[in-house]
Amino acid sequence: MTYRITGIDPEPYQRFFTMSDTDLTAANAVVMTSDARVGYPCRAALDDVPPETRLVLVNHVSHEGGPYAASHAIFVSENADRADYIDRVPPALDRRILSLRAFGADGMMADACLAQRGEADRAIRALFENEAVDHIDAHNAIRGCFAARVERA
Repeated sequence: MTYRITGIDPEPYQRFFTMSDTDLTAANAVVMTSDARVGYPCRAALDDVPPETRLVLVNHVSHEGGPYAASHAIFVSENADRADYIDRVPPALDRRILSLRAFGADGMMADACLAQRGEADRAIRALFENEAVDHIDAHNAIRGCFAARVERA
């Protein structure tokens, strides 16, 4: 069973870095600079950014429509590259406790589990053993924010 974890497209988020504070407030977004090596996970690069990196903190819809519609705050770094991992868990996910929510093609939750630090690969593979699972949305278990989508590859 092969899976793929791809960062979100960073392009739509780059506009925030040129906005005025007034426009950022109207967009419910904040541009900030990281001040620690861990704690600012870019959802495009799928890793924590180094200190002194500019990021936007903004709401992101991770699951549209239906009873499981979900959105939460995410970070995207300025000039981020979009990560692509096959059969590997990205660093920002591997170092965190994750809530893994498995969905069918109809958008309904088919299964879910918690993965402790370093255990996401095993948990992802176990969820995909269920053929009804179309994709998995990974969220940080402690803060609840969307981490990445996991798809069958």
